[in-house]
Amino acid sequence: MTRTVFENAIEAQSLVKTYGDVKALDGLDLEVETGTVFGLLGPNGAGKSTTVRILTTLSRPDSGRAAVAGIDVLADPVRVRHAIGVVGQKLGADREATGRENLVLQGELYSIPDLKARVDEALERFDLPGDRLVKTYSGGMQRRLDVALGLLHHPQVLFLDEPTTGLDPEARAQMWEEISRLAREERMTILLTTHYLEEADRLASRLAIVDRGRIVARGTPDELKSELEGDTIHVELVEPDGLAQEALARVEGLGEIALDGRVLRARTRDGGAAVPAVLAALEAQGLRAASVTVARPSLDDVYLRYAGRAFEVGA
Repeated sequence: MTRTVFENAIEAQSLVKTYGDVKALDGLDLEVETGTVFGLLGPNGAGKSTTVRILTTLSRPDSGRAAVAGIDVLADPVRVRHAIGVVGQKLGADREATGRENLVLQGELYSIPDLKARVDEALERFDLPGDRLVKTYSGGMQRRLDVALGLLHHPQVLFLDEPTTGLDPEARAQMWEEISRLAREERMTILLTTHYLEEADRLASRLAIVDRGRIVARGTPDELKSELEGDTIHVELVEPDGLAQEALARVEGLGEIALDGRVLRARTRDGGAAVPAVLAALEAQGLRAASVTVARPSLDDVYLRYAGRAFEVGA
């Protein structure tokens, strides 16, 4: 069947969603170009999950509109569900069935032709033992099965919510390659939420940072990092101390000073030249540094600037 190709596979305008007194989305706008991997980042409660729930027809906005694969999510949610694949954070498979049985059931729900061949292909691609019960799978195998289920009907748009959580480094690298291949060779559009900034930097051609129900920054990873001129100084203190931030505020040329537990961050034009003054300021305050590093801007620095806090796994 020939598919209509749209310039933007996902579009959302002025989405508003409230839960009681909490405004989860506050006029959120989003565009995701067809055939790309798009990273959605943000702290807990920022609105990421609410956005994904609306785009996947699991929730309705109070106002605003959204379309996925050119289909209005409010006017025709059934067509949207046939056009998308969704891999959530929690296991979506039946633990008491085998991997093959789960895939066959998924295929029957979508009336997939040549289902046996499609299931065999999925089991081989994701290196899964089809005749073992899912409850005997390792955490990484269960995660790969979830992705296989989401891809079985060859969706136009795939929503991946933390797809590599629980995978070992080798399996994570294999998953990264598969995600890149899907976008590159099959022109599949992938919206990715992740708690690994390295993953977002590696996979996403564009990113958006959500905070308090709005997009606060968007662009390619390189564009976002290039907005931060100079270097970042990371100081790991021997013990956390709220006076550390005050001490660095007195060092000339430092800006965007932030303390997160024992980690102190600051930005400056020349990090190497600023390190002696930073250490002297801390020593004058009676504070000891366990380590000091100077680095070029990273996505973590971008996230800290726009979300006002460091990126954390589980955020």
